[in-house]
Amino acid sequence: MALSMKPLADRVIVRAAAAEEKTKSGIIIPDTAKEKPQRGEVVAVGEGKTADSGTIIKPQVAVGDQVLYGKYAGTEITVDGEDLLIMRESDIFAVL
Repeated sequence: MALSMKPLADRVIVRAAAAEEKTKSGIIIPDTAKEKPQRGEVVAVGEGKTADSGTIIKPQVAVGDQVLYGKYAGTEITVDGEDLLIMRESDIFAVL
């Protein structure tokens, strides 16, 4: 899916993974008890952060990467009817 927006600088747009519907033992989790997901797929990446010297530091993540991020990281946005998160690359902890 082509995204109609491009993040600036060191920002990244992530599609959050779906919240768990059941526990490992098979218990169904109600909507009010579901935890916010902490993993997702990168759908757009900015050009990179500008260093003090004026050079651009390229991002370490790429479109399509599966990532882990902080529980309350990013800002929720809706683009073309899809709920996404926009966050700084530094809010991403790991690439899976």
